[in-house]
Amino acid sequence: MRPPSVDKLARSLAHTGLPHPLLVEIARESIASGSVETVAERAEVNAASRSRALLQPVINATGTLLHTNLGRAPWPSSTQAAFSNLEFDLATGQRGSRQRHVGTLFAQLCETEAAIIVNNCAAAVTLVTAALASGRDVAVSRGELVEIGGGFRVPEVIEQSGARLHEVGTTNRTRAADFERAVASSDVDVAMAMLVHQSNYKIVGFTQSVRPADLADLGVPVVCDIGSGLLDAACPWLAGGPPVWLVDEPAAKQTLAAGADLVCFSGDKLLGGPQAGIIAGRADLVAACAAHPLARAFRPGGLVLQSMQALAFSYLERDGDAIPFWRMAARNVTDLRTRATSYQVGEVVDMSSVPGGGTLPTVEIPSAGVALDGDLTSALRSHQPPIIARVNDDRTFVDLRTVDPTDDPTLRSALQSAVAP
Repeated sequence: MRPPSVDKLARSLAHTGLPHPLLVEIARESIASGSVETVAERAEVNAASRSRALLQPVINATGTLLHTNLGRAPWPSSTQAAFSNLEFDLATGQRGSRQRHVGTLFAQLCETEAAIIVNNCAAAVTLVTAALASGRDVAVSRGELVEIGGGFRVPEVIEQSGARLHEVGTTNRTRAADFERAVASSDVDVAMAMLVHQSNYKIVGFTQSVRPADLADLGVPVVCDIGSGLLDAACPWLAGGPPVWLVDEPAAKQTLAAGADLVCFSGDKLLGGPQAGIIAGRADLVAACAAHPLARAFRPGGLVLQSMQALAFSYLERDGDAIPFWRMAARNVTDLRTRATSYQVGEVVDMSSVPGGGTLPTVEIPSAGVALDGDLTSALRSHQPPIIARVNDDRTFVDLRTVDPTDDPTLRSALQSAVAP
């Protein structure tokens, strides 16, 4: 029996939706790797494997609202193909600033003088440190020398920015006087003080930390890396106000009002948008960041800025329902139980969701979903679209807080197929 032609086998895989050149490659690999009798089946398996390796939408049934591996905050990415006034001033007909459009909106939302957008919060911290403290010292509490996912460490960021780290206080207790001594010392040249939110861990017990208001008279800029990205502690975009699980989470507006000169925070965490970083605060300090050579390396593209503008509009309209993250976070547990019951598969159980994304490490959010016997996660990942659930004690748990209601029919059908004999 002769093997099929590469072209014929590739065309038989057209239903997978993969581009023809990829199908030709898959066909060649499949023909070369086994018997002729099973080549068609092998090609289907290889094509499915290649498809699963590509970027694609998935259904997040894990209960982790900001799942880093699943892209953190869900935000629509499609836009109409068109030119834009990204760096063009429509009033003068001259070249404009790509930061002016969206930066002005976030400055308004933070009730501060200025703001710019960069690639992510790590870029924001790096740019601020390089622009304000290169060749000088940055005072940071020993209890805030954090590491977040991907090996991002505050001490290394300060070093890479060209500044020097000056540690103050102790791991569990730092006072304003520790910063004051550092600024007054003739042995160090403190250019700025940095307060870093302990977003992914907590120190409890015999502790003391410094707030922005404590450093109001320090004499150098006070920069707060609040990380997670809560915009306003009052959550005016939610009809019911801030949820209880947000208590004590720092917010950009209140941090600036309390005396911080700059704040840095994420776009794709509690803000609920695409991956980005925001630097907001004093106009002269923001301008120094925007003028630094690293600002060009860290600047976002037009698609991100368009997404951030749409996100800013939703916040200005106080329309939390327009922001997928806040729709998900605000879902009523009773409604989640009702949805779970409608699945008519498995056992309806109460669950605990978590914020995720390196935020609020000890917080659990009441939720509900479906539990099924056995580990079904592999079968669910093979579904189209893939479904990501969690397993514990040989039971599969599907948390509906992180599942959009429009995906219920798809998820229900997948679960029923997974448990069918």
